[in-house]
Amino acid sequence: MATAFITGATGFIGSHLVDELLKKDYKIKCLIRKNSSKKWLEGKPVEYIEGDLFTQSVLEKALSGVDYVYHVGGVTFAKKKEEFYRGNVEATKSLLDACYRFNPGVKKFVHVSSQAAVGPSFDGKPIDESRDYHPLTTYGRSKVEAEKAVIEYFDKIKCTVVRPPAVYGPRDYAIYEYFKSMNRGLQPLIGFDNKLISLIHGVDLVRGFILAGESDISASEIYFIASEKFYNWRDVGNMTQKLLGRKTVRVVIPHFAVKTTAFFSQVFGVFSSKPIVLNIEKSRELTQAYWICSIEKAQRELGFKESFTLEEGFRDTIDWYKKEGWLK
Repeated sequence: MATAFITGATGFIGSHLVDELLKKDYKIKCLIRKNSSKKWLEGKPVEYIEGDLFTQSVLEKALSGVDYVYHVGGVTFAKKKEEFYRGNVEATKSLLDACYRFNPGVKKFVHVSSQAAVGPSFDGKPIDESRDYHPLTTYGRSKVEAEKAVIEYFDKIKCTVVRPPAVYGPRDYAIYEYFKSMNRGLQPLIGFDNKLISLIHGVDLVRGFILAGESDISASEIYFIASEKFYNWRDVGNMTQKLLGRKTVRVVIPHFAVKTTAFFSQVFGVFSSKPIVLNIEKSRELTQAYWICSIEKAQRELGFKESFTLEEGFRDTIDWYKKEGWLK
């Protein structure tokens, strides 16, 4: 029986990874903080390792005897640059160093990065793994440095980097805001151009992670794990209102309005104790035309294939939101 150690297991993506690995009869170790919610892990046969990625005794216990390491955890929102770099770069370096010292023979160290590290397509062609880094945000730049840290260990332990695009599915709070708006009868669109995006269901994403982990040829490689098709938000909106059984009013938010709102949000966010969701950097991401990537390499080398069409995935997500009372 294989054993996996997972960071970020209490979150949206990490908890789905736990579920899929349990289906394959893995033993699971999950790193949790003292105040972490175990909502998505309750009743599941996992071992909790309490602590953080900077305490060597915790990491030695966590990494002892494991076959696979899935580094899913990280910082997606923060008030300061230092918080992004500590949570995404320094934490990754600490985990890599501990893995090399305590379990150098690990079968695979799978690092979950992001398309934000390489940025959007600027010419309408899907980007692939040969693309240089063009991050637009501090978060993206921190993911670049984390990737580079993993690459430095390619000759020491077996590592693989996986890059998700936008992700949706049960347990997700981020794109839930989109479904909530649609359920209220408003179909938001940013800009008047025809933006294209790669989207993937959380379950399909983690199945791609597992393929990357278990593959014999994935060591020292980088893969985009994303949808086979690209979607524009107008078509997505039409499909969503059909699934919800709601008529919606399309509200187009011009780019200048997004950027202006982001500016004032950032100014007034200085007085908030919490990170702001929309800032000037985020507005740059939101106004890009093409957040699309190619999965040809993952298909060819890992045998990756989606199990959900977008319509099936959205229906699954909406049904879950309704069951949990998130949507009425």
